[in-house]
Amino acid sequence: MSKRPLSPATLPPSKRVHISWDGAHESTPRRTFDTLLYDELVLHIFSYLPWEDLCAVQATNRNWFRLSADNQLWKSLYLTEYGRSRLRGGRGFVGRTDGREVKPLPGRAHSDEVKNWKAMFRISTNWRTGRCDISKVEDDMQALAQTGNADIQTMNGAEQQLAGKTHMLLTGHFTIIASSQPSISPAITFISPTSHTTTIHAKCLRVQRPIQITALAVDQSPPSTSFTRIAVCLSNGELQVFEQHGVHLQTSSRKHYYIPPARTPRTTPILQVAYHHPVLATLSEKFHLSIYDVSSESMKLTHCLTSFTCFPPASMVLSSPEPSTHRLVLTYASPVYPKHWSVGVTEVILNSAPSSLHSTSSDPASAIRLISTRSTRAFDLPPGWLDTAKLAVLHEQWGRKVFEVAGTQTDGRWVILAPSDSVAPNTPSTSTTGILSPFSSMPLQLYRISFPSATANSSATPKLTFVRNLHGHTGPTAALALADGRCVSVGHDGSIWVWDLEAGTGAEVAPARDEEDEDSIESMEERWALAAKATVVFDERRIINAGVGGVVVRNFDI
Repeated sequence: MSKRPLSPATLPPSKRVHISWDGAHESTPRRTFDTLLYDELVLHIFSYLPWEDLCAVQATNRNWFRLSADNQLWKSLYLTEYGRSRLRGGRGFVGRTDGREVKPLPGRAHSDEVKNWKAMFRISTNWRTGRCDISKVEDDMQALAQTGNADIQTMNGAEQQLAGKTHMLLTGHFTIIASSQPSISPAITFISPTSHTTTIHAKCLRVQRPIQITALAVDQSPPSTSFTRIAVCLSNGELQVFEQHGVHLQTSSRKHYYIPPARTPRTTPILQVAYHHPVLATLSEKFHLSIYDVSSESMKLTHCLTSFTCFPPASMVLSSPEPSTHRLVLTYASPVYPKHWSVGVTEVILNSAPSSLHSTSSDPASAIRLISTRSTRAFDLPPGWLDTAKLAVLHEQWGRKVFEVAGTQTDGRWVILAPSDSVAPNTPSTSTTGILSPFSSMPLQLYRISFPSATANSSATPKLTFVRNLHGHTGPTAALALADGRCVSVGHDGSIWVWDLEAGTGAEVAPARDEEDEDSIESMEERWALAAKATVVFDERRIINAGVGGVVVRNFDI
């Protein structure tokens, strides 16, 4: 029995136990805004952000940096912004018209290639803004692509016009550079992505005399092997097709050739060539279009077309919209009375199916048959009387005439006309800022080609519609390149502009270079002569141009 009774008051609350019974320390992780949300929810929120904000949230923490680099996020952004599932550029072959990739069947099963959509978005954005890394080709390669003054003095007039120009091609495996310098065996250099080089020589198959390379073209057909095929046109009229292995650089050979029976304006000099196996097309300076069958080792001339209303500069693109059907699109300078110029387009449809019954070729046994030819011009005077609407259209077309054409280019859908001054400037003027400005603004003219269905009406005329002017250069254009809806132009002042023809955007890649002394007339004349022989090529990631500054590479994959 207790000494005193218990108090009726309630007992005080018991103290919390800070140590568990087993003696281990327990702690609850602190919940934050980052840990309260699942990764799936954060990714769903990120899907509503534009690419600028998606890049900005990367600096928040490591978790958001990881989530903001999600490949599916950037895939959605890329397809929304640029609309295609691949990078755009002058590829080694022209793919399908619907944009789907065409690849050969593999020898064994391969895993699906995972695309880095963020890198693709960065490269495409650099193209749009003109951001790139500029580098020069090494001195030994640049010397290969140039012609010495001693060699030029020993040439005749026609050879001097061809000399000094650098021929360049970009394929999936190589960068191909060839000089137009006369030689017994002109060299063609292949540069791999790892900077390894190999050289093949286009030797004359008849009389051993100095010859020049006048044109180069890569096979535009889908690759069936690991070999790259290129067509080489020589100044003596010969044509040669070489194969170069994509991995083993020493594996190369001449697979096809053509020896003309005589030196004629049809075969010399060849200024343009297009190749889509087994069809090869060449265009001479006198505007003779020749079609060859490359099925056998010795090429066969199947068709020869001539025009008296088409003039250089010209460009060609050869594609295969359907199996056994080839379409050649040719752009050229078209005269406008009395002394002006515009642009014209011709479409040539060829059939290489052996089951075709009708043939208009000179060789009855040839498998390549000419189906149709259709032409149109940007300035076309309608016959008869004109009403008010037709007269207004005619006035608009007349306002786009030019005194001289610097270049024309096409990719089969778009056409570019680059105007030029009639003469080179001899006394450049100086602006108020002290910068030489001998030229005025000369925008490029952009047109869209529409080809009616040949099956519905074979006599329907293609339509060449003016879209807009491309403003950028402050002078004439020195070189043009057009592929896959993208145009790259080089001005006489050294500036380079890039236009996305489908999106309607344009940007200057590099400003005009003022490294040389331009205060003297001799310096300006030298730059004009070098710029007149400039060339430019591009693919999905690079622009390579040869001109006043040598051979320069601009890389957008940075």
